Amino acid sequence: MKINIYAIMKASNDEFEKLTKEFIKMSSKYANVEAHYIFNKKISKAQTINEDDAKKSYSEVYEPFLKNSSLNIALDVLGKKVDSFKFANFFHENSEINFFIGGAYGFERQFLTKCDKIISLSELTMAHKVAHLVLMEQIFRGLCIKNNHPYHK
Repeated sequence: MKINIYAIMKASNDEFEKLTKEFIKMSSKYANVEAHYIFNKKISKAQTINEDDAKKSYSEVYEPFLKNSSLNIALDVLGKKVDSFKFANFFHENSEINFFIGGAYGFERQFLTKCDKIISLSELTMAHKVAHLVLMEQIFRGLCIKNNHPYHK
């Protein structure tokens, strides 16, 4: 199983990154999990212009990673709420999953229509690093549920 997490953010070497690497390591028993941090000059400039340009720049960098052979899931505050067991079902049904975390302004509606599913981690607004870490923990939890590991209990 292959799981990709794409996030509009700069890579860092802080405590969040250390925890992310720990979840990737723990998940490696069940899946090949990779975190991809995407932030370029175009995104940086677009975010200073306006919300629409920023969202468009996110779509441009994300669209090449949308694959017909994969389950493409966008994380959006207006997405469907799922519990950990429903989240784990994604791993039962698919061999490759791509998760997309929106940028500071969220997603273009057009990009969301190209994704297979749109889910919300919470109705609360979270910092990107926090959302990324919550997603990493839920991926590990979902893999444990799938593989009957007691972590999720």
